[in-house]
Formats: sequence, structure tokens, C-alpha cells
Amino acid sequence: MPHARASVSTCRPAVLLTGRVLAALIAGAAIGGCGHPAPPPPPPPVVKFVTIHAQPLTLTIDLPGRTVAYRTAEIRPQVSGIVQKRMFNEGSDVVAGQQLYQIDPALFQATLDSAAATALSSAATVERYRPLAAVNAVSHQDLDTAVATAAQNAASTETARINLVYTRLLAPISGRIGRSSVTEGALVTADQTALLATVQQLDPIYVDVSQPSAVLLQLKREFKAGQLRRVGEREAQVKLTLEDGSEYPYAGRLEFTEVSVDETTGSVTLRAIFSNPARLLLPGMFVHERLVEGQRADALLVPQQGVSRGPTGDATAMVIGPGDKVEVRKLTTARAVGDQWLVSEGLKDGDRVITEGLQKAKPGMVVQAEPDSAPAAPPSDHPAPGPKGSAAAAN
Repeated sequence: MPHARASVSTCRPAVLLTGRVLAALIAGAAIGGCGHPAPPPPPPPVVKFVTIHAQPLTLTIDLPGRTVAYRTAEIRPQVSGIVQKRMFNEGSDVVAGQQLYQIDPALFQATLDSAAATALSSAATVERYRPLAAVNAVSHQDLDTAVATAAQNAASTETARINLVYTRLLAPISGRIGRSSVTEGALVTADQTALLATVQQLDPIYVDVSQPSAVLLQLKREFKAGQLRRVGEREAQVKLTLEDGSEYPYAGRLEFTEVSVDETTGSVTLRAIFSNPARLLLPGMFVHERLVEGQRADALLVPQQGVSRGPTGDATAMVIGPGDKVEVRKLTTARAVGDQWLVSEGLKDGDRVITEGLQKAKPGMVVQAEPDSAPAAPPSDHPAPGPKGSAAAAN
């Protein structure tokens, strides 16, 4: 019996310990059967933004154009004859009044001498008739006929003298002369259609560009509404970019705007004038002309990476609103200015536009906003080429 009691007392603690372990196991199993605890919510996505502020902006436009000589003179003969000599070097500069060609003057000299002799005889006849007519020895009609004949002969003499002068073809303007289409010994005729040579004045020089007429109307409306103000009356500064991408060192000015619209293209021609002392610009060159349109006092510029476009081309931007919640704004962009968009509708001064993290931001989502460390590019006066605006509207 003593052994039996000892055995029982020894086993009770083991049973109690086993019960605690089983209870723990059962509790663990129950927890495992109901699932893991919910993880903590993820932190808001980090995005970067720039704050948009209204600022003054000078609007310009880049348009393709062609250079045109300031003055052009086409050299044609006014009398017929054989070219005796060419008196210039092709491609050289000539001055007004400089002789370019010599046509054989022999026949014209003989005609002048004959006309001069006839005119001298007619004048002598008039001098003899005057005293005779005074005493009625010669009729007054004979005197009048002699006077008229003398006048006709004098005119013939002057014509012969002019034709002799025309054998010396002179440069009517100063400029650069091109290639000659004739050589010594060539027969030329009066008022022929074929040119002998061309003289072009290159300093100053014109640059002509075409601007859609619809753009002029739009810009006039902007001026009338006060969205733009004029830079100056017909004094808009014009700059050039050459075919190789280099900047032309001299600035020009707007000279005039065509008064009619080209019916085939619907455009208006703008002409600017440039100084060309080094003759770097030659007629017919393709250039890009940068015109000043006007000044916008409250321009809103948005970095291009902060603007997205849908399948239809609509522009949108993600804006951080109150409570750091993301909002979607539909924008109206007027043009590109450097690496930024000029926004006319959809944003206001002080809006925070997301520039980085757009893939993580969703409308209505709370985000962790950080200012974009990259400095915003200053407004450029050289916008991307496009049909928006024209300096001509200021005129």
C-alpha cells in the first residue's frame, strides 16, 4: 500500500504539466486556424513636386525662312551689238556706275557724228533765216520749218549720244555681281530677255518667313484681352539661327508684314532686315528666324516630365491637394518653352505638380510629398518651333 500511494503522488504533477502544455498547444492551433495577424499598412508613396508660380515671360517663335537680297539689278543690253570686253570679275563687289561690259561702239559713234553734223547744218539754216524773215526776204513759214527741223535733228543727235552711252553697260547699284552669261564676241540685242549678269546688294539683307493667318487672329485676340502686351511698335527684335545651328551675331528688326493673305497657303509673309557686313548671309539661304511676339505677365510654366498625355492627346497633371491627396487636373498647353510647358488653363499659382513618382500616385491617394531638388529651368526665350503666335500681331 505505501508503494501505491507513492506512485499516485508521483504521477499527478506530470499530468498537470502535460495539461498546461496541451492547453498552450490547443491555443496555438486555434490561432493558427484563424490566420496570421494583418500586416501594418504600407507607408504613403514618396513623390517629388514643383510649386508653380506665375511669372513674366517674353514669348518668341521660331519660324523657317529664306534670305532675300536687299536690292537686285538685272543687267540687260539696251542696244544691239557685239560684246567687246567684260570688265569685272565674277563674284566680286562692284559699285554703282562701274562699267561692266563694253559693246562695240563704232556704229553708234558714226551715227552720232552724222546726227551732230545734220543738227549743226539745221542750226545754221535757222540763223540765216532769222534776219531774212525780219525783212520779209524769207517767209515766216520757211523760218518755222527750219526751226522745227533743227529741233528734230538736235533730238536725233541726243538719241545717238544716248545709244553710244548705252554701249557701256554700267552697274546701277552697288553690290556683288554673279557669273556672266556672255563672253567677248557674243552678239546681244536690245531688250533681250536673257540676263548678262545680276548685281545684288547684300548689306543689309532681308529674311522672309510665312506665318499662318489664323495665328495672327489668335494673337490679336490675346492682345485685346490683355493676356499679352506689346514689346514695341514695329521694333520687335529678331534673331537668326543658321543652317549649321550657329547663332547669327547680328540682331535684326521686323520691317513689314504683308497686307494680304496668300490664297494657296493661307499664310502672311513677314520680312525682317539684318545687317550683313561680312556677307555671311547670301540670298536663298535657309535660316530659322526667332521673333518676339509679346510679353505675358502671369505665365505658368510646368516641367514637361510633370505633364502626361492620353491616347487622344489630352494633357493632364497630378497635383498634390489639401491633406497631401493626389488630384488629376486637365490642362490646356499653349506651347513648349524650353523643357517646360506654358499652361493656359488647368493650374493656378501655388499648385504643387508631381514630377517624380507618377507611377505610384493615384487619384485620391495620400502621398509623402518632397520638393524636387532639381532647380527649375529658367524661362527660355527660344521656344520649340510651332505655329503659335507672331510678332506681326503687335503691328
